[in-house]
Amino acid sequence: MLKAISKISDDPKVKSIVNSLNPNQEVSKTWLVSESFKYFQLFDKPKFSKKDFDLEKISELNTSHPARKFLDNRRIPSKYLGELYFAERFKEWNNTQKYTFENVENDEPRIIIPLKNHGKIFGFQGRSLNPKSKLKYITIILDDNHPKIYGLDKVNWDETVYIVEGPFDSMFIDNAIAMVGADIDKMFFVTNFETELVMVYDNEKRNKQIVDRMEKAINMQFPIVIWPDTIQQKDINDMILTGLNVQDVIKSNVYSGLHAKTKLTSWKKT
Repeated sequence: MLKAISKISDDPKVKSIVNSLNPNQEVSKTWLVSESFKYFQLFDKPKFSKKDFDLEKISELNTSHPARKFLDNRRIPSKYLGELYFAERFKEWNNTQKYTFENVENDEPRIIIPLKNHGKIFGFQGRSLNPKSKLKYITIILDDNHPKIYGLDKVNWDETVYIVEGPFDSMFIDNAIAMVGADIDKMFFVTNFETELVMVYDNEKRNKQIVDRMEKAINMQFPIVIWPDTIQQKDINDMILTGLNVQDVIKSNVYSGLHAKTKLTSWKKT
């Protein structure tokens, strides 16, 4: 564990924790977790304590509404529709939450995906309905003390946690969270250090950025999913749309250590 943590960050606060530990002695996990949570202030009362948005929930929209149709067409499980919102003019509404846009011209509607921890909203993503949008997702953080992760309010750290690329993908996988700007470096600091974290990246072997992130995860001792060559879809949601049982595929294709390095090398070449 120490070996992995020592690689994760140049942040002086993180380094001070690591440097204070004697690698030849048994590490007190309780103390290390305490210091880590203190660093991110995950259990402190957040500065931003909003529990809800003054917007229509997707579940309240007519089934013919563009936002509802978009999510229905993506087969987003209905249980999540009551947790998502709709903003007709995203930039204008966003500025009422956190002033971000000086120019609100050419505004557009977006689906609002709240980022929560302990029932409190600390940020959100706005997902465009326009397939030609240059920015499909816009992430706004209201309280910087929280890591940019979706699903913190639902995850069970006592079981295997699957870390996927986006919130929608996480809705199809049991006990999954999604990185919405967080780096893998921070994953150690939101767990109890006994949780098994499995990294699930998009199925894009020609994408250097994704391959580099997969290699980094392996080097940091994280188990990762390496998709079978028979699967052509790029992300979990697209796989779901083809009728694939993604949960089973993920569980059957988890690799770690030297086996993961060998498998990744082979996967990149196919």
